[in-house]
Amino acid sequence: MTYLLLFGVFFILLFLGAPICMCLGLSSVLALLHNGTSLTVVASSVYAGIAKYLLLAVPFFVLSGNIMARAGISRRLIAFVDACCGHIRGGIAVVCVVVACFFGAISGSGAATVAALGVILVPAMIDREGFDPPFATGIMAAASSIAIIIPPSISFVVYASITGASVGDLFMAGIIPGILMGLALIVIVEMKARKDHLKPSHGWMGFRNLWDTFRDAVWGLLMPVIILGGIYGGIFSATEAAAVAVVYGLFVGVFIYKELDLKALAALFVDTAKTTGGLMLIVGAAGIFSYACTAYGISTGVQNLLLNGSGNRYVFLLIVNIVFLVAGCFVDANSAMYIFIPIMTPVAKAFGIDLIHFGIIATVNLAIGQVTPPVGMNLFVATGLRIDGHKPVTIAEISRAVVPMILSALVVLLLVTYVEGISMCLIA
Repeated sequence: MTYLLLFGVFFILLFLGAPICMCLGLSSVLALLHNGTSLTVVASSVYAGIAKYLLLAVPFFVLSGNIMARAGISRRLIAFVDACCGHIRGGIAVVCVVVACFFGAISGSGAATVAALGVILVPAMIDREGFDPPFATGIMAAASSIAIIIPPSISFVVYASITGASVGDLFMAGIIPGILMGLALIVIVEMKARKDHLKPSHGWMGFRNLWDTFRDAVWGLLMPVIILGGIYGGIFSATEAAAVAVVYGLFVGVFIYKELDLKALAALFVDTAKTTGGLMLIVGAAGIFSYACTAYGISTGVQNLLLNGSGNRYVFLLIVNIVFLVAGCFVDANSAMYIFIPIMTPVAKAFGIDLIHFGIIATVNLAIGQVTPPVGMNLFVATGLRIDGHKPVTIAEISRAVVPMILSALVVLLLVTYVEGISMCLIA
């Protein structure tokens, strides 16, 4: 009865559209009441979930991403990458994928990347190169999902806070899988451009233009280098790196690009507080959910089922992929981490799977989930973009358009899952 109450209420609330923190918290409290457990454990479980030093990195990374998004870095990155590859077939869509990787390394959020870049790149893909609106919005949504794989990623910080894995190693391990995801999407872009006989919107603009745009964008390009270099060089921890990123972003936005003022900063702090507060509510509610699963033997039962039912690490990893792909259709990446990672990690250890490698597998799965109907967050943000002269793209249209993109991402997922060296080769 406890199992039914815990998971039944969770899924009913989820399908009714309730916030994920309410789904986790209310189902857990009802399970506690059913078993006569004192509700004093609610406060202790919530506190235990959020009182982790590593999670201090989350608001700093969110704030640094917001600062750089408002500081004009997006259009400077677009101009630089357009000078590099805008002259090839399907060039603006290729620019979209490449810039999404760079911007994702700054913002760490798929939805923020769609919102910041989509208003510029989606109209350009449609009007200047002739891509149809569903494909243009779809490639924007799919490319932006790479933001949670390319470091610095908030999802990696969340995973590390759950498992105790090294954030620096996770950041380094995410680089090549993120690049592979980008290359897979570029292949889809080129196939679409050739099929529709699309031409580049402009020719090669020369090395002078390339240098000028690089010089203008270099401050934004340096941000992930500073963060990764500082963490992996042992100069500062992940939390300290997040604080450094905020200071660096403020310096660039106020003194270099001069696009931030006190009014803009106030709005940034409010947005950061909202985002961080929402995430901490999820973390706290997940702490109660995790307690209920452990206290009533649910975690142990599922772990034994996975350990005995899968038989070997390859079947286990296949099951993990299926679970995370399905979960990604309904819940966001951070919520899925808190629900499934505590259950799956002991089984992964039993099969000898490196926790860094396992974290990359989970994150790539959840990145795909951001563009998987019916609740792919990036899809909804992309359909909310308004394009002058074109009617809004519907969820049904963008869902059909992203099918080949999802298939290409699944190929990358299989490679990352079963070829461990892809994730681990950059870790010393």
